[in-house]
Amino acid sequence: MEMLLAGLVFAASFTVGIAVLGQAFGERAVVMARLEEYTEEVSLDPVTEHLNQPFSQRVLRPMWEKLQHLGKRLSSPERKLSYQKKLIAAGEPYGLDAEGLVVLKYGFMSGLALTGIFIANVTTAIILGIVGYLLPDLLLKAWKNERRDKILKSLPDVLDMLSVSVEAGLGFDAALQKVVEKIEGPLSSEFQRTLNEIKLGKPRRESLKDLAARVEVDDVSTFISSLVQADQLGVSIANVLRVQADQVREKRSQRAEEKAQKAPVKILIPLVFFIFPAIFIILLGPAVIQMIKTFG
Repeated sequence: MEMLLAGLVFAASFTVGIAVLGQAFGERAVVMARLEEYTEEVSLDPVTEHLNQPFSQRVLRPMWEKLQHLGKRLSSPERKLSYQKKLIAAGEPYGLDAEGLVVLKYGFMSGLALTGIFIANVTTAIILGIVGYLLPDLLLKAWKNERRDKILKSLPDVLDMLSVSVEAGLGFDAALQKVVEKIEGPLSSEFQRTLNEIKLGKPRRESLKDLAARVEVDDVSTFISSLVQADQLGVSIANVLRVQADQVREKRSQRAEEKAQKAPVKILIPLVFFIFPAIFIILLGPAVIQMIKTFG
């Protein structure tokens, strides 16, 4: 009897549990069906779909594309090639291309010229227009120099890691991958691009030469030339990397000494025109006022 009662209790409990779960999941299924019924995708007409896009995608992007098309017409192939080369050396800031740079040049020129006409006269407008036309070139040069300084700063550490990795038994491509993983910066990005080109089947020598052409830094060009020559002659790459790292550090010390020697000459102009007059006014001003009062 006890076994029978226990079996009946278990069966009743199991039945109640199944009923409760079925009720809960059944209500959930009904709710989900209703939600799917009311949240079906509604096909929007083209005008509504266009207006739902962000302002940048709806207005600014088409306008920029039209201006880029105008830039293509305003720039010759030689001019575009020159600008594109400079942009690549600067790291293609903000995704600019040659046509976009031409648009910026004429845009700055027109905007500053109109500003000069409104606030002053035609002469001021011409001067501001010339400044606006040259401003993108100055910005591009500043971006290029900034990127060059970052590359020169990271180059000794990159060479040290390459040398250690190669001496530890890694291949050159694996050592480059290790540098990309451990060191951040524009030089690592260029190495990543070189590795991608090698994986796609491009010869290593051509990929490295293209890297040197893109970067336009003398130390990197010398390093790449040494690597290519060592690969051709069968010289140990580890020794080449060690020698190149020492040379790069020595050149960096020499550049620092050169900048230190130029500092007194550069500081002379603000010293003469700004600091000395203020010192003379503070020191001699009271004496001059007293002399004027006495002899006046």
